[in-house]
Amino acid sequence: MNTLRIRRGAIAVAAAAVLPFSLAACSDSDGSTDAAAPSTAPADPTTASEAPSEDATAMDQPFGPACAGVPKEGAGSFDGMAKDPVATAASNNPALSTLVAAVKQAGLVDTLNNAENITVFAPTNDAFAKIPKADLDKVLADKDTLTKILTYHVVGQKLTPKHLEKGSFETLQKGMITTEGSGEAYTVNDTSKVVCGNVKTANANVYIIDTVLMPK
Repeated sequence: MNTLRIRRGAIAVAAAAVLPFSLAACSDSDGSTDAAAPSTAPADPTTASEAPSEDATAMDQPFGPACAGVPKEGAGSFDGMAKDPVATAASNNPALSTLVAAVKQAGLVDTLNNAENITVFAPTNDAFAKIPKADLDKVLADKDTLTKILTYHVVGQKLTPKHLEKGSFETLQKGMITTEGSGEAYTVNDTSKVVCGNVKTANANVYIIDTVLMPK
């Protein structure tokens, strides 16, 4: 009888000792399940690592000293030009009035406005002023020559500043132009500097330059 009581007591003690460990194990299992749940959720597509860098955003904006002269508001502003095709956009920029007159003289307004995904190297009024007046008047009076010069300023693809770092591109005139530079300093054909670059219009990227490009 005493032996039976001792065995029952031992069993009770063992059960009491095991029970807390069993409860603790259940509790740990529940906790680990809750902690693991978030790792199965899909990644947030708008994480900081996928967001555009500040440098990339900056390079997507117009740059260069002549950009300061672009109107802040209205059709001739950067926002306004972005809404219009390139020939129309240029006509709203006072610094490009000579170019616009030449484009009209050559009958290229519709050609440029209807083109898709092009780049225009747009000479400023000061760029045209570098050409002796007699020579400029002669060119403006010769539609074929004028057309060749103007289409030499147009590339049939949208060029980013990255493309301009060191590139060679065929123009609509079928001649080649070369570009090089970095940051906010670029030259075209080693003679013309980009003074306001990466200007967006509805169908083109525009790089305003300080010297008229002449095809060979």
